[in-house]
This record gives sequence, C-alpha cells and structure tokens, in this order.
Amino acid sequence: MKSTRPIGILAGTGPEGCGLALRLARAGENVLIGSRDHQRAQQAAARIAERIGPHAQVSGHENASVCAQSQLLILTMPFEAHATLLKQLKSAIQPGSIIVDTTVPLASSVGGRASRTLGVWQGSAAQQAAELVPQGVSVVAAFHNASSQVLNGDDPVDCDIIVCGDDPVANQTVRTLARKIPGVRALDGGKLENARIIEQITALLIDLNIRHKGHSGIRITGLPGAAFET
Repeated sequence: MKSTRPIGILAGTGPEGCGLALRLARAGENVLIGSRDHQRAQQAAARIAERIGPHAQVSGHENASVCAQSQLLILTMPFEAHATLLKQLKSAIQPGSIIVDTTVPLASSVGGRASRTLGVWQGSAAQQAAELVPQGVSVVAAFHNASSQVLNGDDPVDCDIIVCGDDPVANQTVRTLARKIPGVRALDGGKLENARIIEQITALLIDLNIRHKGHSGIRITGLPGAAFET
C-alpha cells in the first residue's frame, strides 16, 4: 500500500540516497529527492524514473522544499555534512516529522580509514541528529547495513534492516516502509542509543567488502518469524 504522504530523501543524490529512492519508488511510493542543487536533484530523479518507467513517482527538489512537502525524511548525507545540513534545515522541518538517519560517522570523512568509525560526542550520528532537530520530531536510525551498490541494483536486497528509535510509532512506520523493499526483513533494534552499534557494524561490513570484494549485508538468525513481522 502506498503512503499517503511523499517520502523525502535529503542529500539524496549520492549512491545511498539514489538506491533508496529507486527501491521505494519501485514499491509505489512518491519519492522526493533533495539536494543543495535543484538541477542535480532533478537529474537524479530523471535517471531513476527512466529505470522504473512511466508510472514512477519521483521528483527532484532543493532540500528545504523536500522538508516542506514531506513529514517522512531520510538522511543520506556523509557524516561531515550531517550537523551542518541539519542546522540549515531546522526551521524547514515540519513538527511531527519522522527523520530516518542512515548516516555512519566513518573515519574516511576526516582522512582516516573507511572501515573505522569516529567517536561522536552524543554516542552516534543518529543521537546527534536527535539533538539538532526541532522538538517533536522523531529520529529513527535505519538502513545503515544495506549496501548502496545492492540498493542501486535490480536483485532482491539480501539484508536485514535493524531499526532503532525512542518513538514506537515512528519505529513501526519505518519498519513497514523497509519491508516494501524486496528481500528486506525489518527488526526492532530497541532504543536510539543502540544506533551506535549498528553504525559500527557498517564499518565492519566495509572492511569485509574490501577484503573479499563483495557487497555484504547482515542477517539475524534464531528469532521467531513474528520478530520481523510486528
């Protein structure tokens, strides 16, 4: 079932943002790709629409315009732009919005190794986001461990999405959305503070991909099926 409101992807012209836009638009969602550069966002949207076909609902806008049109926003910027962009957009984010943070504080953002995470004062990038967004906005951490290369492909996504957040309703909304991507199972990962663990797993996956020349994801075993359905 299609969402009643569009899904906005902020800083969505990179591999992660375009991959999520492609998968969600294929699932029938109305997707708004955001960027500082309106033309770049439109070009990204046009490439995705060409792949999906005439029924695709995907368009490109400036980031602030995306915030004005959507109350379900996905952050896909590099960590070095994370705090700056959220501060710039704070006044544009609507009250009651859900922000899905996919950001991983990789050391490569400051010239270090991509397979190591930076220490974040708040504990994780998602917790940093929670401090920067307006009051009444729910921050949920998700989609960290899904390979951008796989998301931009055509095959099912062989990965479990662990969703962490302090608002149960927001968490459920994001898990329902994630399950619309073929191959994905979505799991409640507990409070937002657990996002720091999920972010660190991403760094491990990057190291595995470098070592073995792959596009790894994660699967959680040993849980009842209901854990992935509720």
